[in-house]
Amino acid sequence: MEIFLSAILGELASRSINLFISKISKPKVLDVEGSLQRALLRAQVIIDEATGRHITNQAMLQQVDMLRDAIHHGCYILDSFTYQSHEEEAKDQVLSHSFSLSKVNFLKGICSSDRKTMLLEHLEGAHDNLSSMILDMKEFVVLLMSYPHMYRHPYSMHLLLGNCMFSRQMETELVINFLLDAQPHGSKELEVLPIVGPAKVGKSTLVAHICKNERVQDHFSKILLLHDHDFRDNDLAILKEGCAMKHQNCISNLNKDKGWLVVVDLDSDLNEDAWNLLYSSCKQLMPSTSKIIIANRSAKIIEFGTTRALNLKYLSLEASWYFFKTIAFGSMDPKMHPRFAHVAMEIAKLLGSRRFNGVNVVACLLRDNFEIRFWCNIRDFLRRLVQKYVSKFGVHPSDLMNHNKLVHLGRMANPFEDLLFYREYQRYSHEEVPKIRVQDVVYGSVKALGKLEFLSWVSPIPPYYSYVVICEVRELKRRVAKRKRSTENGTTIC
Repeated sequence: MEIFLSAILGELASRSINLFISKISKPKVLDVEGSLQRALLRAQVIIDEATGRHITNQAMLQQVDMLRDAIHHGCYILDSFTYQSHEEEAKDQVLSHSFSLSKVNFLKGICSSDRKTMLLEHLEGAHDNLSSMILDMKEFVVLLMSYPHMYRHPYSMHLLLGNCMFSRQMETELVINFLLDAQPHGSKELEVLPIVGPAKVGKSTLVAHICKNERVQDHFSKILLLHDHDFRDNDLAILKEGCAMKHQNCISNLNKDKGWLVVVDLDSDLNEDAWNLLYSSCKQLMPSTSKIIIANRSAKIIEFGTTRALNLKYLSLEASWYFFKTIAFGSMDPKMHPRFAHVAMEIAKLLGSRRFNGVNVVACLLRDNFEIRFWCNIRDFLRRLVQKYVSKFGVHPSDLMNHNKLVHLGRMANPFEDLLFYREYQRYSHEEVPKIRVQDVVYGSVKALGKLEFLSWVSPIPPYYSYVVICEVRELKRRVAKRKRSTENGTTIC
């Protein structure tokens, strides 16, 4: 009788807790969620308008960049709340079949209370930050209308993000303003802008977009692009031969009185002797109005600059998720597919934001295979891969791949084969590329064996590189090796 009475009292207590929590927290959370959604819409209108205009004011560009970061953060918090809540509701249904009702309700009440309190704090913080930024941008919106339009947006956001440079508007305008800014009268020294950033951060993409800009092309008579192979010969004859020698990398117009723009985009380090030779050659052969951009991962090039260096950083996880979600779902609304969205968010976290090509590849792969089992398999495969490298080496596999270090990727569809990544390099758009895609080998069932080249990604934006990876497919022994034990100094070694 006492056990029965205790069970009834426990049931009543848990239900009272759940009722109290739901009455207090649920309306509050939903209110903040709705307010955040409305704030995100208002902020997105400002960003869309700003993205389509030629903004030259540095302070306004910083405001745009800060508002964009706030939007990415707000979307990330909102999606975390929405899709995590959906996943926990599904888990609660599973738990209810395994435990008694009183235990489930009691545990659910305690856990949901803590979770909702934390989510409410994050939602309120994101909403307050975004709302205050919108209020502070009243003058910004008025001034924005005075800047000319740049282009019309495509109808679908995934087409826009998939075919333009993502989240680099401020950096682009900073470089363009440097290039169009007139030099002091009588100056004989050429102005040099260093662009520094880690591997795969997007330095080549940034300078390629700048070279394609109409304002930049109209300002310079020649735009010359130099890469690593142009520094193999010490005489740098490319500067004397000009466009005749590097026609495919040179953009010219008829005005010969204008200065040249020389873009030095290097993967390897540039030593001081090579730089001095290049700089002296440029001074001898080019008008004094010419300018130089040098892009490299090494911070040593900062000392070559005549102005403050531009430091490129990897995208934040929130910005990477915004991009990943938009590409993966295409024209579909993620809110209509909460289970897919929850899995996609887990995949985005596992991929990180340090290897943008990989994020793009997986997002397109998910979009082309809209099946929940396939998405879950990719999530589980990536989770095992990331956990293995983080636990053993304390590093994400993407960091190793960015520096062309050996990575055992494995194959999702065939556990008896291993895929070894050796290195990645890019080819120009006119060069031939392998027929087999590496994602079809990693995540699919394409047959391949031995050391081969695979196509990783064909970029739809300048400089239109095709990324090729060198990998090796190895067969693994199916026989399980026996554990060998030996004793050394009283210690058992496995």
